[in-house]
Amino acid sequence: MIEAVLFDLDGTLIDTAPDMGGALINLMQEEGLEPLPLDAIRPYVSQGGLVLTRMGFDGKVPEAEIEPLRQRFLQHYHAIVADQSRLFDGYEAILGELEARSTPWGIVTNKPEWLTQPLLEQLGLAQRAGVVIGGDTLEHRKPHPLPLQVAAERLRVDCRNCVYVGDDERDIVAARAAGMKSLVAAYGYIEDGVSIEAWNADGMIDQPDDLLRHPLLANR
Repeated sequence: MIEAVLFDLDGTLIDTAPDMGGALINLMQEEGLEPLPLDAIRPYVSQGGLVLTRMGFDGKVPEAEIEPLRQRFLQHYHAIVADQSRLFDGYEAILGELEARSTPWGIVTNKPEWLTQPLLEQLGLAQRAGVVIGGDTLEHRKPHPLPLQVAAERLRVDCRNCVYVGDDERDIVAARAAGMKSLVAAYGYIEDGVSIEAWNADGMIDQPDDLLRHPLLANR
């Protein structure tokens, strides 16, 4: 029986693309470059700041300049971290229903804590989540299973009784290694042409409203 639900953050629980993409657009404009359209950036947001920085500056600067640009990207993002980011449609009701069922929920993300915490605080989620594990909370991050194992431990739930929802293959790999069930958030930040079926998750949801109707949770 599923006793707890854990979520990835970017592209799964919260639509952070407007602010993550906005930070890259701001940095590119600052560097005098024609910015990429948000629609082109969106599928890559879950892959983090390094991928986005390389995407914006590929072929335009030497590789040695990418890391300093990534650091500036993160500062731009920190300044607007919750300006336009919102829970995906449906999740306010879903989280409320989990809480009504006394089913604990939490967040396991590769986003560092100094960006995760202000985002959750500004969206009113920091006090609601039973556990929050960031990319720098522990010595390993996803796809290593440790963050999921520690999250389950802090919720006092056996990994076998947790389900992890994510929109990236590393989420599914981490869940499998931790002994958790996994669901792909097929509405998330996934590149065209990626076969999510090949990730071998325990299921997928096409929209947030499908979560509590999924057989893993429907009878909880």
